[in-house]
Amino acid sequence: MLRTIVEPVEAADAPACQSYFPRILAVLLIAFGLAACASAPEGLLVPGPTTAGAGRVDMLAATTRAAADDPAVLFSGDRGDGVSFAKIVVSVPPDREVGSLQTPRTPPGDPRRDFTVTAVEPLDEAKTRAWFMTSVGKSRRVFVFVHGFNTSFERAVFRFAQLASDTDAAAAPVLFSWPSRGRLLDYKRDTDNASYSRSDLARLLDIAAASPNVSEITILAHSLGSWVAVEAVRQLSLQRNGTPRKITNLVLASPDLDIGVFRRQVEDMGPRRPQITLFVAQSDRALQLSRFLTRGLTRLGAIDPSRDEYMRQIGSLSGVTVLDLTALQSNDRINHDLYAQSPAAVRLIGDRLIQGQQIGSEEIDGFAPVEALGSAAGLVVSAPILVLQAAGSN
Repeated sequence: MLRTIVEPVEAADAPACQSYFPRILAVLLIAFGLAACASAPEGLLVPGPTTAGAGRVDMLAATTRAAADDPAVLFSGDRGDGVSFAKIVVSVPPDREVGSLQTPRTPPGDPRRDFTVTAVEPLDEAKTRAWFMTSVGKSRRVFVFVHGFNTSFERAVFRFAQLASDTDAAAAPVLFSWPSRGRLLDYKRDTDNASYSRSDLARLLDIAAASPNVSEITILAHSLGSWVAVEAVRQLSLQRNGTPRKITNLVLASPDLDIGVFRRQVEDMGPRRPQITLFVAQSDRALQLSRFLTRGLTRLGAIDPSRDEYMRQIGSLSGVTVLDLTALQSNDRINHDLYAQSPAAVRLIGDRLIQGQQIGSEEIDGFAPVEALGSAAGLVVSAPILVLQAAGSN
């Protein structure tokens, strides 16, 4: 199993923390700085041509961001007055590896090797409702993605296009983008903007669930976006005495959540709630930084689920499955995007979770390699993923 550069320290260890925090901050800023060196330039959303053999992702984008002054950026990191909708078509380069995301170095990019935008069409709410009537196809499934901290609108579009293409799950892709500033040191502002957007995501989910052409909705939320997603589902559950039945799966990848708050949110949803899957990794350096910035305990996405203290917190929540990705490897220097960059994790999302299946339904007792689960589903897993399924009831 991989080990993190910095070993975890609990909040109770106050003297140790005083010398620990400056060291971890330095290490994490270096790691994020290295990752930022490879970040994409701005102004990539001007429509351009595609190329022969390229894939295509037609997504609906809903955002609480303000419109950007530059039409090539579309939406900024500031709050908008309401929700804006758009249909965005992304060209996916041919002959690429699963989990890879090639963004242009200069706009508009080369569709032979880069993800590029080929069409952008603003929509009003009436056309958005019509989109759910015409775009879900025979599967009648909808795949909603909520991005995380430090993510520009452009980056969210391209990451989701990669996920939608790689999962290949025949589900209509819907991006919900909240006003992340896209800057490392704007964590507090991002946290506030995430909370600001939760009711708007709940409304989007309500629109999707109200469509007679939609039968299943899977939500995949990453990092701080997990707070937005869980709060939105909780809000709908409290309003309707249970989660709308069409919302079948809630997948939280590297969730930047306090574990006790998460438990209360799930309890508030009541017994009629979606299956919940957590992707965690103790090697996630972004969540180490989040822990430093919040001066809190280990974030939910960085727990070791085999430890008694964490099993007590989530072990009695029925319908919750934890997938430990710590042993997986990817090109992500900070190990925060394993859910999207690891072929094993991407296939698991596409082959099982978006299709509404529950990992662990094969009577898994405690931890087991996912290969034991995958044989029946035809999964090809190149590295061990450990599975823990909560067996208790509320």
